[in-house]
Amino acid sequence: MGDFNVALVIVAAVVSVLVLLVSVYLLINYQHPDDANQAYFPKLVVVLGITVALLSILMLPADVANRQACRRAIYSGACSLTLPMKTLWLAVYIADAVLVFLVIPFAMFYYEGDQDKSVGKRLTSALLWVAVSAVVCGLILGILYGLVGKVDFTVRHLSSAVETFPNSFTSFSTGQPCISTSPKQEATELGKKARELKKAAEALHQEEKSGKKGRKWRKNVKALGKELVLLEDDMKALEEMYPQGEQAEATWALTVLGYIGKLLFGAVGLIISIAWVAHIVIYLLIDPPLSSFLNEIFVKLDGVWGLLGTAAFAFFCFYLLIAVIAGEMMLGLKLVFITIHPMKWGGTLMNSFLFNVGLILLCSISVIQFCATAFAYYAQATAAQEIFGHTLQSLRGIKYLYKYNVFQYGFVALAILTLFYYAIFGWRKRKPTGRFQLSN
Repeated sequence: MGDFNVALVIVAAVVSVLVLLVSVYLLINYQHPDDANQAYFPKLVVVLGITVALLSILMLPADVANRQACRRAIYSGACSLTLPMKTLWLAVYIADAVLVFLVIPFAMFYYEGDQDKSVGKRLTSALLWVAVSAVVCGLILGILYGLVGKVDFTVRHLSSAVETFPNSFTSFSTGQPCISTSPKQEATELGKKARELKKAAEALHQEEKSGKKGRKWRKNVKALGKELVLLEDDMKALEEMYPQGEQAEATWALTVLGYIGKLLFGAVGLIISIAWVAHIVIYLLIDPPLSSFLNEIFVKLDGVWGLLGTAAFAFFCFYLLIAVIAGEMMLGLKLVFITIHPMKWGGTLMNSFLFNVGLILLCSISVIQFCATAFAYYAQATAAQEIFGHTLQSLRGIKYLYKYNVFQYGFVALAILTLFYYAIFGWRKRKPTGRFQLSN
């Protein structure tokens, strides 16, 4: 029994270190070159935020493993040797709230502050904006709590006669296009496009100096920015498909291996996605459920080895969070046709990074609750079930969202729409628009 608990603590420590390393890796590879060797506080917040988000989703399988350790106890004091999951859940969600509502907004306001101002003035301005934001959020949450912050439970009265205490206990038992044109032709076209963009940028600069900053000028500046992004992407694609230099062959081999790896991971991802959708339909949308499906698989895997089912359960939960993060980083914050704070490999400024980390932290809470509902049979009798179980689903104002499976239907609908979108449009290459209306 003690060996099981020690193994659980060791796994938790190792996973925490790995998650921290993954967070640092993402920061290093996504950050913009302009932020290199500076903006250390925002970077620290980014690493901390990603770490908290990833650890929070992994706490759900840890909660299940913790329950199993206690369930296998042969003496009453053994449960005191397990992880204090209720305390850990409370700590994670307090850290989540502090990061989302205080630390990340402060880091964003400070990073976006006027660089000509002193550090003290930037700190004061950032603190002022954070205070205003906190007051507004507090008022909104307080009003909502006062109006709908109540739980309506359905009570069932049971009664039974007293049975005689048995003299014998023997009856009790435990039961993821090839380029057809030559690289020279492709490079010539990109060079021509670059010269056109340079000429357009110079013309816009001259208009700015002459004071002609009207509506058409602003429209051209925006169009030029989009063309520059497309040109940069085309340049990277050309360098990837036709590497130059002394190690061109090795670079090309790594590129091919990379695409093979993406294909394999894509196939695995497709299988897991299908399993997720099938599980939601079979277990959650059909009443009564046709089968507990993945829940039952996890239980049988636990019978093979104590932590095998928990590891599979962690994989499915972690996969869902990674899918959410990938979608969120691809979209940034998309308001109709405008994308704010997009994430870009090797070109993400810290303010965009901070904003997206805040969204990821918020999404992680929803993912945990969704997983706790989807795998309610396997995660029963855990601390997470006490938080995300019947109490949350009975909360006045939103209980009908759970009663009519709104989230589950939305999940399946968005998954199907995304599949059709990528099947129809995902392979198409974005073309430059060339929509410039420069003044004479």
